[in-house]
Amino acid sequence: MTTTETPNNTRKKRIAILIDGDNAQASLIEQIVVESSRYGNATIRRIYGDWTSTNMKSWKETLNSYAFQPFQQFSYSVGKNSTDSAMIIDAMDILHTNQTDGFCLVSSDSDYTRLATRLRESGKLVVGIGKNLTPRAFVSACDVFIYTENLEKRERQKRQAAARQQMSKEEQRLTISKMP
Repeated sequence: MTTTETPNNTRKKRIAILIDGDNAQASLIEQIVVESSRYGNATIRRIYGDWTSTNMKSWKETLNSYAFQPFQQFSYSVGKNSTDSAMIIDAMDILHTNQTDGFCLVSSDSDYTRLATRLRESGKLVVGIGKNLTPRAFVSACDVFIYTENLEKRERQKRQAAARQQMSKEEQRLTISKMP
């Protein structure tokens, strides 16, 4: 089993985060990394897509901030998603090099169902992250599945709590400044 040493000599599992950039939200990258870290250290961080497409523009701005490696996959024909094949092949390569203990597959696409099943059959933890509309087969193929709507809700609550805290500080400051 592949693990890394932590400061207190406990072992932490290694996780590969593989994102289908065509079927995931760049705005949730921080939450994706945080959720994945609950299951291990993200030693491999990759995102797949056609980077010449305007759809991938939002991802370009977040890649460096979270140390994700972009993988270019041109769309060779209309209506076909060649990103899926590239991500699946890469996942199998990672599996066979035994670099990780688990995978976090970020997509709402049912094309990853068989990949998730195969990774689990090989004894790897499989965490899926996708929208509520993700087909049941893919959700069930993962050991854990996290819905992005839940991540969005938590992020919204976090922002609201921070805004309330900031407002409270501002009210305290105003109250103190009104004192004689």
